[in-house]
Amino acid sequence: MKTLIIGGGGFLGTELLRQAQERVWEADASYHSRPGVARVGGWHRLDVRDRAQVEVLLATVAPRVVINVTSGGADWTVTADGSVHVAMAAAMLGIRLVHVSSDAVFSGIGRTRYDETCAPDPITPYGAAKAAGETAVRLLCADAAVVRTSLIIGDGGSAHERVVHELAANERVGALFTDDIRCPVHVADLAAGLWELAFSDQVGVFHLAGSDALSRYSLGVLIARRDGIPLSRLPAGSRADTRLLGALDVRLESRATEDRLGIRLRGAREFLVAR
Repeated sequence: MKTLIIGGGGFLGTELLRQAQERVWEADASYHSRPGVARVGGWHRLDVRDRAQVEVLLATVAPRVVINVTSGGADWTVTADGSVHVAMAAAMLGIRLVHVSSDAVFSGIGRTRYDETCAPDPITPYGAAKAAGETAVRLLCADAAVVRTSLIIGDGGSAHERVVHELAANERVGALFTDDIRCPVHVADLAAGLWELAFSDQVGVFHLAGSDALSRYSLGVLIARRDGIPLSRLPAGSRADTRLLGALDVRLESRATEDRLGIRLRGAREFLVAR
């Protein structure tokens, strides 16, 4: 079964392709700026903002499944409109779609725990774009799977891990917030869950996030301990004391998804162990 990974050159896309190669699954991938390093069936340049280009690529590659892991941050034309273009093309061509969204679709106002039945209520431009994208997918593709996830961590290569190292080395200005809470997930667990969905007929909304709710500072402590960084080098702060827009405490509940897929998502306290 051929799969097309849209955004295959990114952190999550690279892991999806690594797992596909390990299992000898047929997978192509798209990129915007430059191809990734993973060996795939084919790399295809794609600008998701161009609806016609998206339609041509999906028709040419003719995958059975598309996994859309691209992200343009708060750029509406990429994160929202791009998701619409992928969903429209997938629906027109009868291709199954697995679409990756974010816990940024939630505000953390009035509640902190969110399961798969919770409706988006974003308070940031990025969250609004993600919410628009997942809503379009659900409207256009009745057989799609929409996956919300949280902070994606790896074995040293994620953006969140780089932030900890840069702050500790005084290469970045800022602090790790003690009141900004999420449910970090390991990129390998997330990718494995996405492949489970890709090969299934499950539809609807799914949460793939880690089982531990941690502040960004607590997450930084785990990363520092694993990597041998003195904790004294980690700057702590309170996000509530800043003017930064965004939710403070958003905890994705993933137990229903774990039960449906028969998987287990590790918490950060388990996968971020000292080396």
